[in-house]
Amino acid sequence: MADDTDTASAIPTLEDWQHWTWVMGRAQQMLMETWADGLPKDAGWPAAASPWGAFPPAFPAGSPMTTDPAALFSAGAEAWAKGLETWGKMIGLDPEAKENAKDRRFAAPEWQESPVFDTIRKTYLALSDKLLGTAEELDGLDDESRHRLMFAVRSFVDAMSPSNFALTNPQVLKRTMETRGENLLKGLANMLDDIAAGQLTQTKQGVFEVGRNLATTPGKVIKETPLYQLIQYTPTTDEVLETPLVIFPPWINRFYILDLTPEKSFVKWCVDQGISLFMVSWKSADESIADATLDDYVLNGQIDAIDTVRDLLGVESVHTIGYCVAGTTLAATLAYLTAHKQQSKVKSATFLTAQVDFSSAGDLKLFTGADTVALLDEITRDSGYLDGRYMAATFNLLRGRDLIWSYVVNNYLMGDEPAPFDLLHWNSDTTNLPASWHRDYIESFYKGNKLAEKGGINVAGTAVDIDTVKTPTYVQAGREDHISPPESVWKIMGHFTGPKRFVLAGSGHIAGVVNPPAAEKYQHWTNNEPADTLETFIAGAEEHKGSWWPDWLAWLKSQDPATVPANGARVPGKGKLKPIEDAPGRYVKAR
Repeated sequence: MADDTDTASAIPTLEDWQHWTWVMGRAQQMLMETWADGLPKDAGWPAAASPWGAFPPAFPAGSPMTTDPAALFSAGAEAWAKGLETWGKMIGLDPEAKENAKDRRFAAPEWQESPVFDTIRKTYLALSDKLLGTAEELDGLDDESRHRLMFAVRSFVDAMSPSNFALTNPQVLKRTMETRGENLLKGLANMLDDIAAGQLTQTKQGVFEVGRNLATTPGKVIKETPLYQLIQYTPTTDEVLETPLVIFPPWINRFYILDLTPEKSFVKWCVDQGISLFMVSWKSADESIADATLDDYVLNGQIDAIDTVRDLLGVESVHTIGYCVAGTTLAATLAYLTAHKQQSKVKSATFLTAQVDFSSAGDLKLFTGADTVALLDEITRDSGYLDGRYMAATFNLLRGRDLIWSYVVNNYLMGDEPAPFDLLHWNSDTTNLPASWHRDYIESFYKGNKLAEKGGINVAGTAVDIDTVKTPTYVQAGREDHISPPESVWKIMGHFTGPKRFVLAGSGHIAGVVNPPAAEKYQHWTNNEPADTLETFIAGAEEHKGSWWPDWLAWLKSQDPATVPANGARVPGKGKLKPIEDAPGRYVKAR
């Protein structure tokens, strides 16, 4: 009797048929509407002319959706399992090989509870290991070719994960049956919205806003040029360090990565530690700065900001921070100042995940080939600047499993909204780049590695040599950094000849930097003994729990511990430069 009941309950009712027919029909309608919206207005395809009228037809009789959906899903998964199993046997896979316990794609219990999905999971993982191992051991390849092959294979196996497809993901199938397909409709709507926006959604929309709950550290914009705005932050202590600090964020991103929510803000933390702080906010490129060059970012950007702060506060020198690509240009700036015997303008330089020698630049170097440059020329020919969404897509590709495919599953298959996350809001807040300068950066720095050569780079007619830089330097690298690998960042130590301190932080390019002490997350390593290589540094390094920020602050104060009252020109608007607007300013909000 129980078997009869179970059998009867598995037979779709008329309501089930109608619902699933509506789901597929609605999906067709959404696709057709999106297609029609993309047609030229004079293309002769008004909506009323659609042969289907207001709603596209349901699937014809005999199509898969006129059978039990649960049976269809089960049959699809079993077919995949058998296919993978067959391939595995052909190439001698061991599906019982040791698995990566940290692989979040298969963390849900459904992947182990069902023999079908357990087979799919194990066989896929074994097949992935086999492909990656074969690529790594292939004979006759130079290092660069092997690097390209490994990246391509890794990208392929990540894309082909069974977790990325509805019929081979048990969580998606379960959600689909629970919602009767509503998740797929919501996911399709999410996907079409992202296609229209030209960008993958990584965080819940409307939660964060620059100036409202991001970049809220009080301050004033005290200078504006065609290239940047200069922000001076309001002191929160009675006394401040006499030598001020000027931060140069990457021009490929918005500066507020260093001023996220107040709990994560490096800017707020610095101000609260008694630092007179200034931030450069680069303008997102448009036609007005499309022809900007290295000379502009060094002379009219970094040196101009340094001189502005020196003059405003009446000090001989400033501390500087260069983050990522801004650190690369800061190295050129220091070498230029040294060549002109003006190195005393900068008392110290801090480099956050920055590279000056690109011989070991990591996966990002794979996107500097002739095809990439040709595409760059083509898409920027008319405007003269590069839409920041292209750079965002490139960075996402470097961590496709986490920054692309996890959102494909969550947003498009499960039909969920991504969780609100300030860091990913910033990651999606793209910045346009001057095309000619970006192309020159690829050709001269990444491909040519000219900055590492004596006189390889010219700034305003001056051949610069970073090996002459004697400015006291603090170098921070991220242990898991996929954009500026620690072995590449380390190379600064072999070029600059002044006193240097290297610190290796836990995590990567962003989380390794944005790690406030109060969070008590990750760790960092220091080594006070001389080290010729990164390996030697690591071998003798001492591990410290938590943020590297206090270590940096102690180092900064050791360069000049003198303090002055936090009044007069130390307060935004109280000196010779009058406020233009409140921080964070217009440039960081411009799209």
